Amino acid sequence: MNFSALISVYAKEDPSYLELSLSSLENQTLMPSEIVIVKDGSLTPELDLVISDCRKESDIPYKIVNIVHNIGLGRALNHGIKYCSYEWIARMDSDDIAVSDRFEKQIEYLEKYKNVSVLGGSICEFDQDFWECTKERKTPQRHKDILRYSKYRNPINHMTVMFKKEDALSVGGYLPLEGFEDYYLWIRMLQYRFVFANLDDVLVKVRAGDSMLKRRRGWGYMRNEWLFEKSARREGFLTRYEMYRNIFIRTVARLMPSFIFKRVYRSLRR
Repeated sequence: MNFSALISVYAKEDPSYLELSLSSLENQTLMPSEIVIVKDGSLTPELDLVISDCRKESDIPYKIVNIVHNIGLGRALNHGIKYCSYEWIARMDSDDIAVSDRFEKQIEYLEKYKNVSVLGGSICEFDQDFWECTKERKTPQRHKDILRYSKYRNPINHMTVMFKKEDALSVGGYLPLEGFEDYYLWIRMLQYRFVFANLDDVLVKVRAGDSMLKRRRGWGYMRNEWLFEKSARREGFLTRYEMYRNIFIRTVARLMPSFIFKRVYRSLRR
């Protein structure tokens, strides 16, 4: 089965992280048919050099999609989808590391279960050394459990996902909802009764650490979270009660002292 790997990159990315991420795509037991990189605005010379070097050394065709000005992750991904040549698209973040048999396991599953439109998997988090994972985040595997779970939390580890291009575009694809672009796409696809699944296997190693936790606190993140909950309510995915319940729980969590928030967050990832 042919498939595209899709990555969005912007100027504040770390070049060394991007290099490791692209290297993990090049060392798969089942290789992508193409790698589509969206440059979301002008990049630094260091990032451009990483992309250029990896492209020269790769046996996989690269497509570079240039966007003049930074437009944000949701719009950049939606733009990139249009350049993907194949029915299946694998998402990858520019600072994470795919395990070597990620795509082999996912394609094997998708060839067996033809009705699935979105397939994710587990992740393990690391702070500095990607050989030393500190926590795993598992999500429900069966569609009915994913649907139930999605009323509370994101049911898909977005950096592990593979989805059908046509099905994602049929609900509008990624939309600009900062920090929640993926989650917002999943609830709209669930509304249209597309079938979801998750593998129990760890597919991607994800950078966690204090900087990631810091991004998930504060008024800016809370505002985006409230916008997401209101959007989910407007789509008819959440009831009024579910929306206010989620807003209350998440607001309390975001306003916790940092050392308590860190402890709670990490306990939820076990």
